[in-house]
Amino acid sequence: MPTTANYELKSESLQLLREYHNSPNPQLRNRLVELNFGLVRKEAHHWINQCNESYEDLLQVGCIGLIRAIERFDMSKGHAFSSFAIPYIRGEIQHYLRDKSPSVRIPRRWQTLQRQAAWTIRKLQVELKRQPTDLEVARALEVTVEEWQEIKLACQNRALLSLDAPIRDEETGASSLGELVPDTRYRSFQLAQEDQIRLQQSLIQLEKRTREILEFVFLYDLTQKETADRLGISAVTVSRRVKKGLEMLQKLMVGAED
Repeated sequence: MPTTANYELKSESLQLLREYHNSPNPQLRNRLVELNFGLVRKEAHHWINQCNESYEDLLQVGCIGLIRAIERFDMSKGHAFSSFAIPYIRGEIQHYLRDKSPSVRIPRRWQTLQRQAAWTIRKLQVELKRQPTDLEVARALEVTVEEWQEIKLACQNRALLSLDAPIRDEETGASSLGELVPDTRYRSFQLAQEDQIRLQQSLIQLEKRTREILEFVFLYDLTQKETADRLGISAVTVSRRVKKGLEMLQKLMVGAED
């Protein structure tokens, strides 16, 4: 029966994840990719009708995210591997699309909802005297939270990433990605390739937990609360790590520029 087969696959996957955590090797990692390839296929199917990229390319990119999830999964946290891996797979595909496909196709219905959402969010901000949650916006639009989050992601992927793009910092308020780049001449333009390389090199130098938090918040677009829940730490700790990590990144990037 399919349910029995699925249970056996999950059991084998968990066992291999345990072995890989204790003794990482390419053979175990490749087997884990095979067992969990369905997660990549699911995400690739989701995005194939919203971009001009081939299905095979999306699968390859999604597998990179799956491998990252395998390498960083911690069984002691008690999370299901599928729930842990999907943000990595989705994030890898999204960033690939931002780099390769600036013209992501968005369904007309989603475009209409996005325009309605702009007015709805402003109205809720006045009524609630704060930024509305995804749940509150979704209820006002009469859609599910999942669909509203997909609409937001699709619209974000439609445009190229700019240095003026806002980044969340719940402790100090909104800031922009451009503040991490020391040369102000680039602030009104798309993130240059050399800045991307410099940023990646700086990220590698950060302490592992701080780097993971920054990746969850900015790369995979999780809220600080979602990041805290996933890592088993407090939201306050996440906020402090975000602030500290951004400060360290700025220093590292300034040093790289010099």
